[in-house]
Amino acid sequence: MFRKVKSYFEGRETQDGAGVKLRRCFGYHQIPDFDPFLMMDFFDSTDPADYSRGFPWHPHRGIETVTYLIKGEIEHGDSIGNSGVINDGQCQWMTAGSGILHQELPQPSEEMLGVQVWLNLAASNKMTEPQYGDITEAMIPVYEDDQKKVKIIAGEYQGLSGEIQRTDTRPTFFDVELAAESEFIFELPADYNAYAFLIRGEANFEPGKENLKKYPQGVLYENGSKIKVNTSQNTARFLFLAGKKLNEPVAWGGPIVMNSREELAQASKELDNGTFIKGKNEKKPTQINKFYQENNTK
Repeated sequence: MFRKVKSYFEGRETQDGAGVKLRRCFGYHQIPDFDPFLMMDFFDSTDPADYSRGFPWHPHRGIETVTYLIKGEIEHGDSIGNSGVINDGQCQWMTAGSGILHQELPQPSEEMLGVQVWLNLAASNKMTEPQYGDITEAMIPVYEDDQKKVKIIAGEYQGLSGEIQRTDTRPTFFDVELAAESEFIFELPADYNAYAFLIRGEANFEPGKENLKKYPQGVLYENGSKIKVNTSQNTARFLFLAGKKLNEPVAWGGPIVMNSREELAQASKELDNGTFIKGKNEKKPTQINKFYQENNTK
């Protein structure tokens, strides 16, 4: 059975970081509709003044952050020694786990077009060792025929597997381009949450309905075994994401997402006393406090 559209969403224009203009498509108030996805921010600008102030050093715990750039350039670095740049068609997938500090600095570009998604971690994985990965364009499998082009960031499509595979949320993340008078059909577990987000063109996201002509705009799907997207006279480009629901309590405090208020309070305490970074990356309180002071995180 093809899924029906449960609701449409556009989000709202806002600012974050040091003054980055973006569209927050969904977030805190949509829990648990998008479970296991917590938030998605959309960037679409040709004016570097909208984004060049970036996201200075800040902490994360309990989540994964996924930054996918269709166009643009972002420099990044973190407290455990990772640094680099993502460019057109690339992705950064960071598992914050037990805790990480990082910064993201968009660079002036002809166009900044992309999204950042926050993906929740199961309670059993929230305090795992942080992981970090740059996914280059060459690492992203592409399925292409005369109707469509599908870039597979996570999950599987037509025998191709994305770089990212997770056991707790089983995420799917596709970048889909549809030609005119074409269709995209994808089968997935009936109880997984799924949504699509139109970033260019127009498309029909539910059989029998009229085309969605306004972008950026998204659809959240009801349960069902398949989704079908088709075009008529115009092309379309959209992102499709799906994942296994965690069905766990969510306690959200800024960039930290845990399962209880007590866990949030503990994270705050550790940020204050310099014990936030755990495991092999653990710093002594004097080291982490110095890091905070040098990078203006307090």
